[in-house]
Amino acid sequence: MKRILVADDSPTMRALIISTLESLDDFELVEAANGFEALRKLPQGKVDLVITDINMPDINGLELVSFVRNNPLYQGTPLIIVSTEGSARDREKGLALGANAYLVKPFQPEELQQLVSQLLN
Repeated sequence: MKRILVADDSPTMRALIISTLESLDDFELVEAANGFEALRKLPQGKVDLVITDINMPDINGLELVSFVRNNPLYQGTPLIIVSTEGSARDREKGLALGANAYLVKPFQPEELQQLVSQLLN
């Protein structure tokens, strides 16, 4: 079973992402309310994919992406940024730090499902 960590400070957005992915088979979804909580949950079991917002308290999504990419334990873990920050500059920064994909909110559920399937297969 593949394990996906969803980090977003909005309970509504976490619920939307989780409900979008629940229709895909064989995934365990783990929630984190901010970047700090995501960092605490990473070592609690193998994580196959991280989905993160950018704007979060404590540790933001870009810092989370940077941590994951710079940690030998997680370097190969795919990352998707899902954010309201839709400028080309924000997108380029997220991808330059090592995110595999960048989705702008609001997104179509099919877009996220397709990205997750591509990154985990």
